[in-house]
Amino acid sequence: MSQSPENRSSFLIDNIPPMGIYETLYAFKDTFGQFIGTEGTHPWSQGFPLTTRLEKFNGPELPSSVGVTSEDRFYPKAWGHPLLREAVANYYNTHYGSSITPQNVMICAGGRPGIYTLLAFLKQDIQVRIGNVEWPAYLDILTQTKCDWKTVAMSPENNFHPSNAEYFDRDGLNYKTNLFPVISNPSNPTGHTRSGEELKDLMELAEQSKNGILLDEAYEMFHSPAVSGLQYVKKLDDSNVFLSGACTKGFQSPGIRIGWIIASKTNIEKLANFSSFGMGGVSHLSQHYAVKLLEPNRATQQRQAIEDHYDWQRQRYGEAFEAMGLKVFTGKGGFYHWLQLPEGLNCDDFNRRLFKRGAAILAGRDCDMGRPHSKDSGYLSPYMNMFRFSFGPLLPESFEHDIQLMREVFEEYKADVAK
Repeated sequence: MSQSPENRSSFLIDNIPPMGIYETLYAFKDTFGQFIGTEGTHPWSQGFPLTTRLEKFNGPELPSSVGVTSEDRFYPKAWGHPLLREAVANYYNTHYGSSITPQNVMICAGGRPGIYTLLAFLKQDIQVRIGNVEWPAYLDILTQTKCDWKTVAMSPENNFHPSNAEYFDRDGLNYKTNLFPVISNPSNPTGHTRSGEELKDLMELAEQSKNGILLDEAYEMFHSPAVSGLQYVKKLDDSNVFLSGACTKGFQSPGIRIGWIIASKTNIEKLANFSSFGMGGVSHLSQHYAVKLLEPNRATQQRQAIEDHYDWQRQRYGEAFEAMGLKVFTGKGGFYHWLQLPEGLNCDDFNRRLFKRGAAILAGRDCDMGRPHSKDSGYLSPYMNMFRFSFGPLLPESFEHDIQLMREVFEEYKADVAK
């Protein structure tokens, strides 16, 4: 007699939990009855930008359509459409003074597949270094790709901003081990950004023998001025420097799923070889849409609008949170605030209270790169009093209501704990 579906064990490995943000989404739905982001909810936990024109700051119109020819129904090239590879190269060469070619660019279905692929194919003699507080998906990706990684300390004491040298500290390593920091810049979730001389120093370290880097620049435009490590790379084709970018954040188009990896021609060829059998390329229609987003005059206007709008939002939300009694540890980039609750309060309890009012934040624990992948381990994260607040998708006119709602729940929570 055959097994019933209920008793049949899965052929897939068991340890595939969702990224921490999705756990928040599911918990919110269980309490509020619908997903965060639907009408009437407050998506403070969500990492996406506004996808409408930034009219207040003269943002450009977003393209409403793309043309389709018979050639667009062919299989896409594994490394990306020639027009988009050229547009990405021109974008960096124009705004950051680099001299990359289309052969230095690999187009991916968003930033995440490129990052996953890169980490999956690292050699075994490489140790990844990652800040203790980073984008939640890194923990999942590093775990599933079986990377060797070590965290770099981040705390209020160092303002959640370790020095460059800490990512390349070779103490205790044998001479064969290569170091490969993974850094989001500007940081998700803290907003701290390496720019100017600090970024120059980071890239110089990354180009040294036995070193490399993955610099995730998803939030490149969300700093004043916009920032890219490529500006300081001297010999890209003789390095293990990898930069990740995308249309997801600055170009306000997460739904088209277009990202890219910039690296040496040799490393791009290896990634493209994998794509030829493992990914199969990216939709021509999405790539054509991205080409429109990257049109030179439009990109220049877009960069300025993003900078102005999100600098304004960052400042006014930050001032309101400080006035409320939250401690703000945010840097000058990204579209998140990295906040600390007063002693005796924790992010999980705070979130449960917010859920009832249709709002959610991202618990600091979910950004902890030092925690075990399983939440059943009994590990207590040092970031249980921290949380990430996203102002990325918030309309300017929601500010007063956002702050009022946050203040009401926060004050109620403090009062209940004080009883």
